[in-house]
Amino acid sequence: MAGKPKLHYSKGRGRMESIRWLLAAAGVEFEEEFIETKEDLEKLRNDGVLLFQQVPMVEIDGMKMVQTRAILSYIAGKYNLYGKDLKERAWIDMYVEGTTDLMGVIMHLPFQPADTKEKNLALIIERAATRYFPVYEKV
Repeated sequence: MAGKPKLHYSKGRGRMESIRWLLAAAGVEFEEEFIETKEDLEKLRNDGVLLFQQVPMVEIDGMKMVQTRAILSYIAGKYNLYGKDLKERAWIDMYVEGTTDLMGVIMHLPFQPADTKEKNLALIIERAATRYFPVYEKV
């Protein structure tokens, strides 16, 4: 039996959070090795285990996987959570990409100038409420 997947990321949620959720939904126990210092990240880079020199990285089935979407697709496929046919996978991909788009907008908010944050937050709320949430409420 293969060991538990090992997740490499900071102690924050970020891009690793959806991976944690998917593993939990699949009932898979996992370990986490937190990157706490710049040196921790540099060690992974210098060891050559980060294909694009960035995290998240998941060790699973003898692989050191990077890129959130690739990791999610692999885990979903491995644990039969990626649809029963090509059409279901296409629908899953559309929902995932919609969530990715929404998160991309949200993630930029903390880095915006203070004088535009309130206006941009209102735009994000409006877009989420009219474009994204109605789609997910139908699922």
